[in-house]
Amino acid sequence: MTRALACLLLLALLPLRAFAVEPLPFRDHAEELRFQQLTAELRCVKCQNQSLADSNAPIAHDLRREVFALMREGHSNDEIKTFLRQRYGDFVLYSPPMNGDTLLIWAAPPLVLLAGTITLWLVVRGRRKSSGSNPSLQPEDDA
Repeated sequence: MTRALACLLLLALLPLRAFAVEPLPFRDHAEELRFQQLTAELRCVKCQNQSLADSNAPIAHDLRREVFALMREGHSNDEIKTFLRQRYGDFVLYSPPMNGDTLLIWAAPPLVLLAGTITLWLVVRGRRKSSGSNPSLQPEDDA
C-alpha cells in the first residue's frame, strides 16, 4: 500500500517537471546579473503582466534561452531588445519607445488623471452650488 501511494505521488508530481527551470551556465556573477536585469526589462509575450524573468510560460523559457544565447554571441542589451522588438513588437518591452504606435500607452495615464480631476472638481462644485441654493437642505430655525 505504501509503495503504491509513493508511485501515485511521483506520478502526480511528474507534470511539475515541465515547469522546472533549467539553470543556465553563467560564466560569472556579472553575466548572471546582466541576464537577470535584461529579462526583468522584457515582458512575457503570453502572460502580458509578467516579466520574462518571472513567467513560467513555455515561451518565456524559450525566450530566456534565446536572450542567453544572444548574450553569449556578444550582442549588447540594446541589440537583444531590438531583435525581440522586431520579432514581437514594442509590447515585449516594459518601457516601449514613444512613437505613433505607442502614443496611447504613454498618453493614457495623464489623460485619465486629468479627466478624473476635472470630474471630481465638477462634482464637488455642483454639490456646493446645490447645497447653497436649495432651501430643503438648510437647517430649520426652531426659534
